[in-house]
Amino acid sequence: MAEQMFEVKGTFKIGDDWKPYTKVVGAPNSKQAEERTYATIGSEHHLKRMYITINGITPVDGE
Repeated sequence: MAEQMFEVKGTFKIGDDWKPYTKVVGAPNSKQAEERTYATIGSEHHLKRMYITINGITPVDGE
């Protein structure tokens, strides 16, 4: 199955503040894009999933 590109928007908690983010991730479907976003942000910032929110996932059209 070919991977699509998805734009994922949301916020994550750093200290007392919630910082917005926008990421473009490759995944076969939107659920996998959500999981990859949690994994990426969690590992980069050492955060648990409860400190990461996803507000929207939209497919990105081709180049």
